[in-house]
Amino acid sequence: MKRKVLSVILTGAMVAGLAGTVTVHAEEQKTYNIGICQLVQHEALDAATEGFKDAVKEGLGEENVTFDEQNAQGDSATCSTIVNNFVSSNVDLILANATASLQAAAAGTSEIPILGTAVTEYGVALDLTDFDGPVGGNISGTSDLAPLDQQAAMLNELFPDAKNVGLLYCSAEPNSQYQVDTVKAALEDLGYTCEYYAFSDSNDISSVVTNAVADSDVIYVPTDNTAASNTELINNICLPAKVPVIAGEEGICSGCGVATLSISYYDLGKATGEMAVKILKDGEDISTMPIEYAPNFTKEYNADICEELGIEVPDDYVAIGADAE
Repeated sequence: MKRKVLSVILTGAMVAGLAGTVTVHAEEQKTYNIGICQLVQHEALDAATEGFKDAVKEGLGEENVTFDEQNAQGDSATCSTIVNNFVSSNVDLILANATASLQAAAAGTSEIPILGTAVTEYGVALDLTDFDGPVGGNISGTSDLAPLDQQAAMLNELFPDAKNVGLLYCSAEPNSQYQVDTVKAALEDLGYTCEYYAFSDSNDISSVVTNAVADSDVIYVPTDNTAASNTELINNICLPAKVPVIAGEEGICSGCGVATLSISYYDLGKATGEMAVKILKDGEDISTMPIEYAPNFTKEYNADICEELGIEVPDDYVAIGADAE
């Protein structure tokens, strides 16, 4: 009888141990499906997406995560379609890359965690009153907002004798309106006269830039997705007219600008990916996570355009692409 009891006990222990092994194995093999909605393809947003994916793979294990990566090709309505598909697929988390993607995601689900990146101002993007940190609900993320007063100071440092500044931006992007309004106030405090030059989409950029060039000594272009997708067109009008462009971010500056106070979008995306790991792996409550901002900003210049326009920049500016060479 004692032998039978001992046998039963040992067998039960083995089964329990095996069950525990299966449970641990199952936890190790947990996989996550993340939907990525990127508004448009251009250098800054591409870098943010890559940084996000690298951080997530590092934190969750490359074999444990799949990405459903979709690009809306600049169409806000397509962002909504993409998000609706993510919701139908019941993805574990949505990365909303750029403002229109964030707005579509916020409208599409209140349950699935949403992280924004390359979004300039969450209060403006989501029409929040007295926004001061966490968005709340199922939304958080990172902001690409550079200190706008310092961008205005950069323009003043490089072009102290200029009088008229054209503010060139897409009127369909609320974050762009926020930026030019803020920069306008800072530039007017410095003694400049500023004029808005707003285009509604890619179709009227050419005519609007032509008008801006005719009446401006310098043009300021904020962090603007439509402008970023049309830098060659902007440059082909501004450069022959010898009107310099101060840009809100590196990608625009590399295409048509002379200088920018910019961030690393790869690092911004990576910070967003680290937030995703905290939510998915560590169980952190997204509703309490404040929006994170880039810690470092770099004065950069476009060496080719500066040379063509005869612009000399101070020693504390770094040539775009110099770190990669």
